[in-house]
Amino acid sequence: MKNKLIAAPYLVWMFVFILVPLIMVGYFAFTDKDGNFTLDYVADVAQYSQIFIRSIWLAAIATVICLVISYPLAYILTGFSKNTQSTMLMIVMLPMWMNFLLRTYAWMTMLGNNGIINTILGFIGLGPFKMLNTEGAVVLGMVYNYIPYMILPLYSIMAKLDYSLVEAAQDLGANKLTVIKNVVIPHSLPGIASGFTMVFVPSVSTFYISKKLGGNTFSLIGDIIEMQFKSANNYNLGAALSMVLMVLIIICMMVMNQFTGDDDDGGVLI
Repeated sequence: MKNKLIAAPYLVWMFVFILVPLIMVGYFAFTDKDGNFTLDYVADVAQYSQIFIRSIWLAAIATVICLVISYPLAYILTGFSKNTQSTMLMIVMLPMWMNFLLRTYAWMTMLGNNGIINTILGFIGLGPFKMLNTEGAVVLGMVYNYIPYMILPLYSIMAKLDYSLVEAAQDLGANKLTVIKNVVIPHSLPGIASGFTMVFVPSVSTFYISKKLGGNTFSLIGDIIEMQFKSANNYNLGAALSMVLMVLIIICMMVMNQFTGDDDDGGVLI
């Protein structure tokens, strides 16, 4: 009874801020403006298939880049002393203490035609290059803003690696590449799966990064959903798009869950 009382506030929080919004999304997705049941808005989602594909593609690219950067970094971090590890983790987290909007605006200043990067390139006779309002700029913004969510789960799982296994593999004649392939990577799969999901989910649904760094040259699905709710006032289509996006994200999480195994280290995704 005592445990149920302790859990009550969390259950109320989950009901109000998770279950109720999901019910509202489902309601608007399957009803028209008069409240009558309809599948028209769900069917209309098909016309945005190219935008869904672009959103998934750019989010996947950003996630892979985060993984390529974060994996060796997390592995190297575990070799430092505890104090150094704490300092390095603080540096990784430091940009997240700054407002998300300010971080994105900073990249607008850096990537502009007269920005810092093009100015430096101009001194050595290169450029200016068009970097702002491109898909590359959007991917860069995703990587910069979400890479800590890849580093932290990877570091968490690698910090628990039993290095006696590494030493045993080396004693048996395995080189560094073989050790990483057969010992480190299998051990870190739960961290990879968690990090992949934690980066991919916000990337595929982002709208502010694409709006500021991509300009009006193209739209991602997050931009379309925001437009339906804010300017078009078409809550029904916006809810249908949101519901389909949620289904795609859940499928992604279920696939990633298959790589976590039975070990809870690194966290089960759903």
